Amino acid sequence: MRLIGRLGFFVAVVLAAAAVAIPAGAEATLRCGPFTSDVLAAPEPREAPAMVRRFENLSVAVKTQPYRVLFFGDSITQRFDPQIWQSDMAPRGVFNAGINGDRTENLLWRLQHGNLDGHPPEAVVMLIGTNDLTNGGAGRPPEVAAEGIRANLLYLRQRLPNVPVLLLGLWPRAASPDARMRRAVEAVNRLIKTCGDGHMVVYADIGGALLDPDGRLSQAISPDLLHFTHKGYARLAPRLDALIDKTLAGR
Repeated sequence: MRLIGRLGFFVAVVLAAAAVAIPAGAEATLRCGPFTSDVLAAPEPREAPAMVRRFENLSVAVKTQPYRVLFFGDSITQRFDPQIWQSDMAPRGVFNAGINGDRTENLLWRLQHGNLDGHPPEAVVMLIGTNDLTNGGAGRPPEVAAEGIRANLLYLRQRLPNVPVLLLGLWPRAASPDARMRRAVEAVNRLIKTCGDGHMVVYADIGGALLDPDGRLSQAISPDLLHFTHKGYARLAPRLDALIDKTLAGR
């Protein structure tokens, strides 16, 4: 029985690794990583009814209407200020493909199961990984969160080899620049920055626009020190607009 138990554990580890394996040839499309030898969480769907509906609605939308840009993310994307989205993102043909609470393995599952099944976009924006750092992601170390981001990036490059990806650095969390969560975000960004090649993977860290001159994140910008107000998104919009326009200009 002890031997069977050990074999079962070994098989489970192998299956978990296989579940996040990237197709052959995709590795050559990125200049970064791997960032850790740890086995990543397998791609996993969300089970809450609201999240299932959101995923299904996104899949239908991308299959029935072409969009110039797909913006993948979590609640920071899904809850993007609607007024600013309509004035800045919508005219650029950007589709909001964020789902509240998503971690990197949830986004990877979505990419594999329908959220990329429509007409190929001209560009993809990706902002994911902050939930990997919190309790919902078991408080993963920065290198594991960064590797989860890299797994999504690898899949996008394999699935859409001719579509540039705008990879956004995680946006600041916690009030103080010395806070543990702020340092974790910065550590993730230092790693994923190395994935940018300035051509097919464009890395950009625009989160500094959210901070006061002393590096603090105020509650006027982020009441819960994670999500952002209209004022916060208004600070980000000009930088994001310019990045999207530049990415699309080469198409």
